[in-house]
Amino acid sequence: MHAQLRRGLRTSALALACALALPAVASAASKREDALEQRVSELEHQVQMLMDQIKAQREAPPVVVQAPPPPPPPEPKKETPAFTTAPGMSVAFHGFVNATAFSQNKSFTYGNGQNAEFPVVGSKGNLSGVDIRNTRFWLDITGARLNDDWTGGGRIEMDFFGGYNGAGAYSLAQPTPRLRQAYLDIARADSGTKVRVGQQWDLMFPIDNIPTSLSHLAFPLGYGTGVIGWRYPGVVMMQDLNHGAEGTKWRLDVGAFEGSWNNQGTAVNHLTAGNADFRPQIEARIRAEGSNWIAYAAAHYADIDLKGVDGNAATPVKSGLKSTGVEIGGSWKPGPWNLKGLVYTGKGLGPIFGAMSQFGDIQETGGFFQVGYNFTKNWSMNAFFASAKPDSGDVLEWAGNGASGLLRNRQTALNLHYASGPYQLGLEFLHDTLKSIAGDTTKETSGNQIAVSAMYTF
Repeated sequence: MHAQLRRGLRTSALALACALALPAVASAASKREDALEQRVSELEHQVQMLMDQIKAQREAPPVVVQAPPPPPPPEPKKETPAFTTAPGMSVAFHGFVNATAFSQNKSFTYGNGQNAEFPVVGSKGNLSGVDIRNTRFWLDITGARLNDDWTGGGRIEMDFFGGYNGAGAYSLAQPTPRLRQAYLDIARADSGTKVRVGQQWDLMFPIDNIPTSLSHLAFPLGYGTGVIGWRYPGVVMMQDLNHGAEGTKWRLDVGAFEGSWNNQGTAVNHLTAGNADFRPQIEARIRAEGSNWIAYAAAHYADIDLKGVDGNAATPVKSGLKSTGVEIGGSWKPGPWNLKGLVYTGKGLGPIFGAMSQFGDIQETGGFFQVGYNFTKNWSMNAFFASAKPDSGDVLEWAGNGASGLLRNRQTALNLHYASGPYQLGLEFLHDTLKSIAGDTTKETSGNQIAVSAMYTF
């Protein structure tokens, strides 16, 4: 009975507690509902504000954003000075100023000072002076186009060995300009082909291995004595044989030049007594170039008719001859050394400064060799030797009995050079021994020259 009573009391107490808690629970639920409604109302308000902002942005005019200022342009590159001529073409002016103070104990052939080569037979007396005729300038023209495949250019080159302006007291200070070269080039880069038309060096002239000197430039050391060749109007085709290949570069040159002789015909034909109506000089040269060396072989041929333009000129010995010659030469620069040289042989080579400029059917051999050494990047020394030996029988036949002929020449030279940028200074000593004949008498004539030179190249 007591147990039933206790269970009844618990049930009654539980019921009373639930009755008392119902209002509190209802009140908490009502509060949560109110907070939720308030939050929903706030979210709706925020959404409405966001929609209003989007609408305002859509209806507002576009805003122009100004780009930042561009960076300053780069400074123009410094280029080699040039000036423009015809559209698409440019001309560059180059050259050098050269001055030589000299002293010599004989008069020399071709001239004294900077064009002295070997002594004049029988000359006496010392001579000294200052010579500036080596000074040279040229214009290089580039940019011309023949068509889409062929481009071109050219060169005009002059120095001051055209003689002196008269024979008066002041003529020494007024040397006359002389045209050296004037040619145009037409080239095709993709095939390595070049055609050169105009006055230029013939292919026997050693353009790749000219003896080093600051006093003998226009008239190189050994000119007419081991070094041969001259400038003539002509046409030369140069063709790379392995264009674009690696290693040694091979090239073949073939040319035809105006014919030439001495003292034949009349001076009113083509304004010269020597060059009128002579058949062309035909030459060829094959050239190879490596990283520090150049080698070449050249050949020369001309059929010379000595009867003149009208066919009635008096002819010495015979009425015609063949001018022929072959030459091999090159240069090599192993380390600080600089080696240059050539040898040649031929007959009737007077037109290209052979046989010491003696004209005739004269057989000869000659050549030169030069050894140079660079002590530093500024200082160098060069030793030179050249020799030419015409056949004495041929010389006597073409010079005529009792006339003077040149039988052999040997030239040696030693020079010391200082170079810094475009400036060069040089000291050179030249000695030459010439063997000649007059009638039945032979003799040797020696001549010396010492020269101090300065040069500025631009």
